[in-house]
Amino acid sequence: MSTQALLTPFHKNIQLKNRVVMAPMTRSRAVNAEHKPVEELHVEYYGQRASAGLIITEGSQVSNDAVGYVNTPGIHSKAQVEGWKKVTKEVHKKGGEIFIQLWHVGRMSHPDFHAGELPLAPSAINPNAQSYTPEGFKDTVTPKAMTKDEIKTTIEDFTNAAKNAVEAGFDGVEIHSSNGYLFHQFFNGTSNTRTDEYGGSIENRARFFFEVLDAMKKVIPQQKIGARFNPSLDGLFGITMDEKTIPTFEYIIKKLNDYDLAYIHLSEPFTDVSTIPYAVEHIAKHFRPLYKGTLMINASFDQESGNKVIESGDADLVAYGKLYISNPDLVERFEHGYDIAEWDNDTFYTPGKEGYLDYPTFNKKEQLA
Repeated sequence: MSTQALLTPFHKNIQLKNRVVMAPMTRSRAVNAEHKPVEELHVEYYGQRASAGLIITEGSQVSNDAVGYVNTPGIHSKAQVEGWKKVTKEVHKKGGEIFIQLWHVGRMSHPDFHAGELPLAPSAINPNAQSYTPEGFKDTVTPKAMTKDEIKTTIEDFTNAAKNAVEAGFDGVEIHSSNGYLFHQFFNGTSNTRTDEYGGSIENRARFFFEVLDAMKKVIPQQKIGARFNPSLDGLFGITMDEKTIPTFEYIIKKLNDYDLAYIHLSEPFTDVSTIPYAVEHIAKHFRPLYKGTLMINASFDQESGNKVIESGDADLVAYGKLYISNPDLVERFEHGYDIAEWDNDTFYTPGKEGYLDYPTFNKKEQLA
């Protein structure tokens, strides 16, 4: 039988033993007061999945201002760095590679996380969504439009987070510029109505992202930086597409050819966008001709479609989310044709080991049978 495309090595800026990537997924298992990893949970969870070509961690806040969900980790304090060191050590011991996703939720937050202060955003526009607080889901509020000084501070926060990631032993970082969070809010016309150099034109809406990227590459090689985008997101996380949406992402992704990043990470549509006039239904196929570097794709891929998208040349790497929740040995299951285990939706965001550490590998299931 010929070698599966997913299981072939990849060597371009990042050296990967296969092209199966564990996608970043919020799991709400961190210590909420300090937003740090929990050693007995995070170390084992990521270590179990080290056979992936690359692990991308759950979104990790770059500052206290960046928080918007309960029990999510950060990468801006000494305690957080020390916690992540134990995770990276375990993954490396098992032969894995691991990037940390750097996260700022912007307006997708709540004053409960900010001592009663409003969350920050490009403009004072309520996303009319919900934030997962210590008291449960609460409606979002109208955020505070960021001043230029607050934008500058946030650039410094991302730069410091990248420094901390290096200290914590990560192989690289991914900028979370997707899914309706801060960067995506700057890109989008329904969340960014600024009239200064950060709003209006496509170039202005993308300016903040590129200023962050330019600052970060001074403290970590750009070959160790990835960036995630969701061009056809509509109706979720407060984002609505308009006629500038796809041209904005085309501009960003073309401009990224001037950099030498580890990869760009794109999501296929989360919902049916066939009736949305501004949307693109096949993201990898649309953006592949525009980008010369490494392209990672995700959203609802299985083994067959993952192999196919690589074989077609539309992507170089495939990121798997929910499959990695319930299949810590996903690479081995692909390799040997083992059955794929189903996940339990009810334990995605619950505290503790259940639904986090207790999904067995295929061989362990056989031994218990």
